[in-house]
Amino acid sequence: MRRRTSGSPVRRGLLLLVVLAAVTLPTAPAAPMRTAGTTGAAETTGAAGAAGTAGTAGKAGKAAASGMVIELPGATSAEGIAAGRGSTFYAGDYFGGDIYRGDTEAGTAARFIDAPRGRHALGMAAHPRHDLLFVGGGRTGQAYVYDLGTRRTVASYRFGPAGSTFVNDVALTRHGAWFTDSLRARLHFVPVDRHGTPGRFTTLRVTGPAAEIKGPFNLNGIQATHDGRTLIVAHSTKGALYTVDPVSGRSAAIAGVPVPRVDGIVLHGRTLWAVQGFRNEVRHIVLNASLTGGTVKQTIRSGLFRTPSTAARFGDTLAVVNAKLHTGTPPTAKRYEVVVVGG
Repeated sequence: MRRRTSGSPVRRGLLLLVVLAAVTLPTAPAAPMRTAGTTGAAETTGAAGAAGTAGTAGKAGKAAASGMVIELPGATSAEGIAAGRGSTFYAGDYFGGDIYRGDTEAGTAARFIDAPRGRHALGMAAHPRHDLLFVGGGRTGQAYVYDLGTRRTVASYRFGPAGSTFVNDVALTRHGAWFTDSLRARLHFVPVDRHGTPGRFTTLRVTGPAAEIKGPFNLNGIQATHDGRTLIVAHSTKGALYTVDPVSGRSAAIAGVPVPRVDGIVLHGRTLWAVQGFRNEVRHIVLNASLTGGTVKQTIRSGLFRTPSTAARFGDTLAVVNAKLHTGTPPTAKRYEVVVVGG
């Protein structure tokens, strides 16, 4: 009788390799990445209530994941910020009036414009084509225009009496700059000609729901759509957003997006960010095509926020100013900074 054998050692080895290759070994799932606001990292809470990380692509994104802090050296207060070319930003010393220039990638800032005594610096906007910086002067009732090349004042305006006028924020269109007045239902417009020369201002009376004066701060943050045909304003006391027709002054509510204690706003296309200072958070909102309503997509929080006032957008990140007004008005903190977080 012929005996059956199990084969040579080489054949047995080949068979074993085939069997092992066919086996799929289970792998342990990767641990979820978490960010904690109490440790200084940015946290985003979406509509479903899940926390996650934001802005992890690129240098700015990596900085945002941990919340980059950029100090404004020597500042006695802070409030406004404007995006310049590339990663450049400008920020203001609220009660000192000075202007700082910084870089969100380098993580540095320094005093750039030494403002004349008595000026304040609140909301601001940089005009990239003409190298101009428009700055609201708060309770001084004034606004200022600086030449970013020479660092000199090229124009100043008095929109109303000091104390009864609060020039808070500013937004740019192709034709000029719109300023809010937080004490009156008024918007002030400074035209800019094709040579970059600011002209005489005009005042627009706001009507409709945004015109209601209910508390110490009313019309606050302001932005303009890309075509300049619609303005969006934030009403701090009402915690609401409104559109305003820049010709008639008629306002209309943007439904579905409550923003309690809103201060400054940022607009990019139909995406809007609303800074809610005394809540230490930023709402990320998507507006509908008609700008009549919107949806809150997520709420951005950070353990580094200290009563933030407004923000500027840099790609997928936001540079947020810590105004620290929870310490008082004027604030009494020892240092002021810009925090870069994922948007």
